[in-house]
Amino acid sequence: MDVLKTATDWAKAELFSTPFFILFGLVFIAASLGFWQLGKTDMARAYIIPTLVAGVLLIIIGLGLFFTNKSRISEFEAAYNEDPSVFVELEITRAEATLKEYNTIVFKAIPIIIILAALLIIFINTPTWRAISITTIAMLIVILLVDGTAYARIDGYHKELKLEKLERK
Repeated sequence: MDVLKTATDWAKAELFSTPFFILFGLVFIAASLGFWQLGKTDMARAYIIPTLVAGVLLIIIGLGLFFTNKSRISEFEAAYNEDPSVFVELEITRAEATLKEYNTIVFKAIPIIIILAALLIIFINTPTWRAISITTIAMLIVILLVDGTAYARIDGYHKELKLEKLERK
């Protein structure tokens, strides 16, 4: 197995998926502008700030992940050429840490926050809090969708690295 190609392919797949954060961020910002221009009711006007904040946050997440993974591609080649065994070990460690973070943040914390936001919708009857809660749920669903596929990719990458480590022994 060519570890460098596997690592590079994984990073390129990440580069493909992170612009979806940016795309959804732009959709949230467009919705905010729509609520600002067309919103006539208190409920519609309440969405202006929450959707704008969610859009900006998604764009920041997308840009951060994009540039991190873009720089990682060139770093892979240098690290691999320096010492392939160390490269594999470091990537296994990084992938395991990332998988743990996904399990904690994406698959535990985000669903809990969604539940809390849903409870706010039920128990607080003001337009602002309802708009904040609904926008939060929508933004977190976007994060779950994109990060769910990213989790599957890094899990596959981790398994391939473990196989490579076994083959090297």
